Amino acid sequence: MAWKGIGIFDSGVGGLTVLKEIMKTLPQEDTIYFGDSARFPYGTKSPDTIVRYSHEIAAFLSHRDIKLLVVACNTASAMALESLKQQYDMPIVGVIEPGARRAVTVTRTGRVGVIGTEGTIRSGAYTKAIKRMNPEVEVLTRACPLFVPLAEEGWVDNDVARLTANRYLQGLKEEGVDTLVLGCTHYPLLKGIISEVMGEGVTLVDSAEETARTVAEILRGRALLRPSAERGNHHYFVTDVPAGFIRIGNRLFGGKLGDVFQVSLDDPELAGRGAVHEES
Repeated sequence: MAWKGIGIFDSGVGGLTVLKEIMKTLPQEDTIYFGDSARFPYGTKSPDTIVRYSHEIAAFLSHRDIKLLVVACNTASAMALESLKQQYDMPIVGVIEPGARRAVTVTRTGRVGVIGTEGTIRSGAYTKAIKRMNPEVEVLTRACPLFVPLAEEGWVDNDVARLTANRYLQGLKEEGVDTLVLGCTHYPLLKGIISEVMGEGVTLVDSAEETARTVAEILRGRALLRPSAERGNHHYFVTDVPAGFIRIGNRLFGGKLGDVFQVSLDDPELAGRGAVHEES
């Protein structure tokens, strides 16, 4: 039997945090990761543009015969998830619902902070999801646009990151939130700095773990899981020169990421025939 893989996409490296949890939860599964690094960041783009980008990437991945698609980008989850679900028969999982569910579960005081890109915060997607699960929870939001380029640059533990985090998060800290949703998959790369600024009393919610659990439940429910004795293969595609992606990916995974293909989305059926780039 030919087993299909799991498709995962993000605007850049942030979705690797979701991939890492999926690999941990489902080590037997093949994955195909797509980072749209040439058109990053998504957070400042219009909803129409995000929807178009998302459909182009979904077409690329669907041509590689995937069995489930993970929209590992909060902005794309907020803007394009429903449109993608209407277009494709396969299960499609976003990162907002799992993150919201986790926040509602762990908050003790009912005061939840959400940080994300301008697009995600403007959409109100997290507030709507949390309120749908528990109308009593108070949701305070803050856009933190500079966190994404800091994460992409690898500036996750220096004075610039620390000053930026203090500027963005001080208000939420003063408001007394006890739970903070990292509403962008890039933000877990800055988890150390964010935790340092918010203090020990604040629980950080990274939707990656909850998303991986959701993926496992769906595949199990549809009898689509590979045998547990198998070991998955992992493939990476990006739209810009892969050097920065490989550098951050190696740091996140604690070793060599492997082959990363630079591709064009102009023709999803032909994309992927370009050169392979590797770095140690």
